[in-house]
Amino acid sequence: MKKLFYMLISIFVFACAEKETGTSLYVAGLRDKVEIIRDSVGVNHIYAKNEHDLFFAQGYAAAKDRLFQFEIWRRRASGTVAEILGEREIKRDIGARLFQFRGDVQKEMQHYHPHGVEIITAFVDGVNACIKEINENPEELPIEFKLLGIKPGYWTPEIVVSRHQGLVGNATDELDYVRALHLLGEEKVKALLSFEPGVPELKLDSKINPNWLMQDGILDLYQTYRSNIKFLPEDLIAAIDETAKQTLTLELNESNEWEYLRSLDRGSVGSNNWVISGTLTESGYPMMANDPHRALAAPALRYMVHLNAPGWDVMGGGEPVIPGISIGHNGTGAWGLTVFETDNEDIYVYQLNPENKNQYRYKDAWESFEIISDTIKVKNADAVIVQHKYTRHGPVTFVDEQNNTAFALRCAWLEIGSAPYLASLRMNQASTWEEFREACTYSFIPGENMVWADKNGNIGWQAVGIAPIRKNWNGLLPVPGDGTYEWSGYLPVKELPNQFNPASGFIVTANENLIPENYPHRNAVGWEWADAFRGDRIREVLSSGNKFSMDDMIALQHDYLSLPARALIPFLENLTSAKADAEQARKYLMNWNFILDNDSPAAPIYMMWERKIRENLRNTLVPEKAKPYIRSIALSRSIEIITKPENYFGQNAVQVRDQILMKALEQAIDELRQKLGDNMPDWKYADNNYHHAWMKHPLSAVLEDDLRKKLDLGPVPRKGSASTPGATGSGNLQTHGASFRAVIDTKDFDGAMFNNAPGQSGNPESIFYRNLFSSWADDTLLPVPFSKERVRANAYEKFLLQPVK
Repeated sequence: MKKLFYMLISIFVFACAEKETGTSLYVAGLRDKVEIIRDSVGVNHIYAKNEHDLFFAQGYAAAKDRLFQFEIWRRRASGTVAEILGEREIKRDIGARLFQFRGDVQKEMQHYHPHGVEIITAFVDGVNACIKEINENPEELPIEFKLLGIKPGYWTPEIVVSRHQGLVGNATDELDYVRALHLLGEEKVKALLSFEPGVPELKLDSKINPNWLMQDGILDLYQTYRSNIKFLPEDLIAAIDETAKQTLTLELNESNEWEYLRSLDRGSVGSNNWVISGTLTESGYPMMANDPHRALAAPALRYMVHLNAPGWDVMGGGEPVIPGISIGHNGTGAWGLTVFETDNEDIYVYQLNPENKNQYRYKDAWESFEIISDTIKVKNADAVIVQHKYTRHGPVTFVDEQNNTAFALRCAWLEIGSAPYLASLRMNQASTWEEFREACTYSFIPGENMVWADKNGNIGWQAVGIAPIRKNWNGLLPVPGDGTYEWSGYLPVKELPNQFNPASGFIVTANENLIPENYPHRNAVGWEWADAFRGDRIREVLSSGNKFSMDDMIALQHDYLSLPARALIPFLENLTSAKADAEQARKYLMNWNFILDNDSPAAPIYMMWERKIRENLRNTLVPEKAKPYIRSIALSRSIEIITKPENYFGQNAVQVRDQILMKALEQAIDELRQKLGDNMPDWKYADNNYHHAWMKHPLSAVLEDDLRKKLDLGPVPRKGSASTPGATGSGNLQTHGASFRAVIDTKDFDGAMFNNAPGQSGNPESIFYRNLFSSWADDTLLPVPFSKERVRANAYEKFLLQPVK
C-alpha cells in the first residue's frame, strides 16, 4: 500500500507537466536508432540495438543533464583549473598533473571489461557529441557557463580513467600520526587514537629524523589537487552586489567551524549496505539495501540510468561521468557498496645526493629522478613551467633542500585498473554469485564492501580493493625509500574478507572493522575504521527474528536510534547538578528512548552533550601542541574513556570523569539556550536553527540571493547523527550523508525503490533539478520501473536518437 502511495504521488506531481512524445534528435556518431524514455522520477531508460550506441547514448544523455559537472570533472582531472580561475589554482593543477595516470591507456581501459576500449570510447564520443551541439548553440549553455564566461571542453578516455576523485589511502593520516608520535610518544598516541583489529607498532625508522616530518608543505600538492574547488566573486564575468560578497565572507568563515564539526564524525562517516536472505523477508526472496554517504551538494553526486541493449539490462546509480552502474540491479541480482579500508598509499623519505639534488639513494647507489616537464596555462597570467619528479616509488611531493631530503608518495592507485567504479561494468552483467565475485577481482579503487543478492536465493559479500603486501611494516608511518621497505605485490582480491549465504541470513557492512580473527594478511588492509555503531544497530534490528518488507528496509535506512546515547546516559543516573536547568536536562535524558528525532527536548540535549563530552576529553587529554594532529577523539574511544576512567585520569579517576560529564552537560545547555531559546520544553533537535541540511551549488556563495535560491536547496531539519543508520552527521549542519538510496527485493525488480537527491538534472530550469529533494528530506524513496511495459506506463517524455546519415 505504501509503495502504491509513493507511485501515485510521483505520477501526480508530474501529470500536469507537458509531455513530449517521440521527439527526434539527430546525433552524429550513432550507428542505429536509440530510444530514451524518461520516467516521472527523472531517470533515463536507454534502449539501444548495440553496445556501442548504448554507451554513446549514456554519455550523451548524462552530459545533457550534468554538463557543468562534466566540465569541472574534466578540468580537475586534466589539471586545467587555473585556465579559468587564475593563479590561485596553479598548485591544484600541478598536483593533478603530478598524480595523473601515465600508463598504457589501452590496457587500462581493457581492464574494466573485455570490451572496455570500445565502451569507454563510445561513452566519450557521446559526451563530446553533446558538447559539440552546445558549443554550436551557445545560447543553450547552462547558466554556470554563462556566469563564468567559459565553454565546455572536449573529453578523452584519459579523463574517464582519472583517479582525482577516488576515495584512496591514508597519506594525510601518516603525517598526522608521525607528528603526534613525535610530540606525545607511542603509548599516549595509542591511548587516544583508534586502531583495529589488534595493536599496531608505531615506531619511526631511526633513519628518518622526525623533525623532517614536522615542516609544512610535504603533502600540499596531493591535498590541494584532491580538494574541492571554491569559487570567488571575481570568477564571475558580471559583478555581484555587496550583499553577496558579505554572504561569501560569512560562509567561508563558517566553513572553518564545519571542518571542525566534520572531524567529530571521522569515525562514523561512511555508508551502509546489507543483504538479507529470503528466510527473513516477507516475499521469500533476498533483498539488498544500500545508502552510500558522500558530500551533500547540488547537483547530486550520483546519476541514475537504465541501460538496455543486447547483453545489457541494468538499472541503478553511478557517477554521471563514468559508464555503467555502480549500485543497482540487472533483473537477476542486486548489488551495493560501502568503503572497505585498504591502505594503498605510503610516504617514502629519501636522502638526496649532495652533489646532485636530482638523485636519491636507493640501496647502495644513487638513482636519478625521472623528470617530466609540463606547462600550466593560467588565466590573466603567464604560463608556468614545472618539472614533475618521480622516484621508483612514485611522485615527489616535496624537496627539503635544507635537510637534503625528498618525499614521495607511493600510490597503488596509479597501477592499471585503479580508476574508481569502472569495474562495475563487469558486475553489471553478472547473473550468479560466482560471476559477480569474479567481476569483483577487477575492482581496485576504492576499497569496498561489495554485497550481492539474487533471485535464486543467494546473498554474498566480497571486500575488494588494491591491497599492497607489506612484509615488514604496517603502513601507518612514513618509511625510508632506500629499499628496506618494499611492497611484495598485491593481495588477490578473493583473499580479502568474504562471506556467502551465512547461517544468520544477513550480511551488514557499514565501514566498520570486519577483519576476521587471525586474518593472515594483516598489513595489506587498513587499521583505521569507522565506529561500529551504525552496523551494530542494523544487525540488532535484523536479528529480531521478524520477517522484513520493503517498507521495513526503508525504515531501517532512516533509523535514528543512537547506540552511543544508550551507552553514555546511564552514567548520569547518580549525578546531579547545582544548576537547575542542567538538572532538568539530566532528567529529560534519563527518561528518553535514545531516538534522535523531535519527540522530546532530550534529543537536542543529548547531541550537544555528546559533542561537549568529546571536546572536554580532547582538551583534557590532548596537549595543545598535538591538537593539529589529533583533531578529535573517536566516539567509540570517548565511550571507552568514560567507561574505564582509571586508564586515563589517574587518581580520583571516577570523580574526574563525573566532573567532565556534568561540565559538558552544563556547557551544552548554555549553547542550546543561544540556539533554541530559554524554554527547554520547546526545544527541537531537527530544526533549521540546529540540526539541518543544505544542498548547495558550487557557485552558491558568490551569487546574488535570487539566483542562489534557484540553485540551492534547503535548509531542511534533519534527524539522526553520524552514529545512527540514518547518518546525518554530529554537527549543526549536515555536510555528508546518503543522498542516494536503493532498496531492492529480488522478487520484483519493477518495485525497486530509490532516491537520488536533489534530482537527476543539473539544470536549475529543469523540473528534475530538485524534484527528489522533498522526498529525501521526508525519508521517502520512490519506485523506478524496470520492465519496458512499466517504463512506458510511467513515462514523462520520450526521445528518439537517430544517426546522421
